[in-house]
Amino acid sequence: MPAKKKEEKKKETPKPARAKKAEPQAKTQMLEPVAPAAEPQEVAGEAFSFDIPKSDRYFEAVGRRKTAVARVRLYTKGDMAMIVNDRPYEAYFPTMELQRIVDDPLRKMKSEGRFRVSIKVKGGGVHAQAEAARLGISRALTVFNPEFRKRLKRAGFLTRDPRAVERKKFGLKKARRAPQWQKR
Repeated sequence: MPAKKKEEKKKETPKPARAKKAEPQAKTQMLEPVAPAAEPQEVAGEAFSFDIPKSDRYFEAVGRRKTAVARVRLYTKGDMAMIVNDRPYEAYFPTMELQRIVDDPLRKMKSEGRFRVSIKVKGGGVHAQAEAARLGISRALTVFNPEFRKRLKRAGFLTRDPRAVERKKFGLKKARRAPQWQKR
């Protein structure tokens, strides 16, 4: 049987049925407004301005540890203080050890008085929150200056500690603790 040409194949294959085009609808008349449109009023202040002033620009990052999550913002302008959940960080982290954990990345980069640091932290315990804040500050510093990455990584501040509480398994007392049993 000889091979069919393209034109013959096209003639033999049926074309799918197409839907008919909709008739153009009759033009409707424009309705007159019942009340005249109110003129747009001037909004007091510049509440709807989307231009962020340079003083309000910040570098943001998130740090986590166990179940604690810290959202960190570094501002280059303003009073150079560290605020944790709208409180001074000395009040939120009362011990020197926790304070040292939080400001270690800034001390390592010699940037203690250079930034205003705002931290919103939730979940976990105080120690996990401090370590989450440290990771968040370190990540925000690398956003500010990528050259900081190598020194922060070498100090171990950019490593997310993956350890978390293991879930309890059925048939066991805790995650791994088996119920007591007697041999005889």
